[in-house]
Amino acid sequence: MRVIGSDRVIYAFSPKNEPVDWVDLNEEFWMELRDCYSGQIKTEKDLRPNIDTSIMDAATGPVGIRGVRHGDVIAVTIHEIELAPQGVMVTAPGLGPLGEFIREPNTKIIPVRQGLAYFSDQIQLPLTPMVGVLGVAPAEGEIHCVVPGKHGGNLDTKDITAGNKVYFPVFVDGANLAAGDLHACMGDGELSGTGIEIAGRIRLEVCKVPGLYLHGPVVETETAFMVLASAETFSQAAQEAISFGVELLQRSLSLDFPDAYRLLSATSDLRVSQIVNPLLTVRVAIPKKILPALI
Repeated sequence: MRVIGSDRVIYAFSPKNEPVDWVDLNEEFWMELRDCYSGQIKTEKDLRPNIDTSIMDAATGPVGIRGVRHGDVIAVTIHEIELAPQGVMVTAPGLGPLGEFIREPNTKIIPVRQGLAYFSDQIQLPLTPMVGVLGVAPAEGEIHCVVPGKHGGNLDTKDITAGNKVYFPVFVDGANLAAGDLHACMGDGELSGTGIEIAGRIRLEVCKVPGLYLHGPVVETETAFMVLASAETFSQAAQEAISFGVELLQRSLSLDFPDAYRLLSATSDLRVSQIVNPLLTVRVAIPKKILPALI
């Protein structure tokens, strides 16, 4: 099986990035991912203020998908996530919503083994591995990997995990898929500014979805379709995600706007993905009992 190594990375999503490799539609392949610090933090003596932040949030790729063109929609299935033997969580003054209360930088190394993250001798957390950065090239410009948007990027959404799919609109021929920023565990919001940051690898498969139009990323879980949106403020992101959710219900169920709006409100959940990136990300989870398919 093809393996895309973590020595081949980008720091920004851009149509100017040439694919480091190509895969076929419906071909499974591995991508090796660095942690968000590009491996610079290995011990508790390694502190965030002392690392090179210019190489943070590197994404492996981009990978070109044969047979995919601008205007298509692709579905990226995450079949498997394998994690490195240890992760890391840092604190530093100014990091996260309560960063003003941090006086000195601090690093916590967290061993990972047998399905658990060993936060301390007393606290072991079941692993909930997820992919923080996943996206395609935008139509123009350059978007740093730390920034989320309609192309994907640093969505930090815990449902981007093994067994689920992520749908993306395609803005350039080949899509130019890239991924990075694994977490061993992360809750909604990524409240301290980090999850358990960790390296590892993911096994992916990409298919094309004819006849579908999307404004931005959508995550499919076993029970729901989740419409993602990112913006400078919560109200802006929520309005965008709700608007797209209403549009999906209108198209799929042949409803007028008022009824689609009402149905979304009666059945769907607005959830926060992350509040710590340059743009915050929310998602509207529409149950499959209401929206069985995107088309």
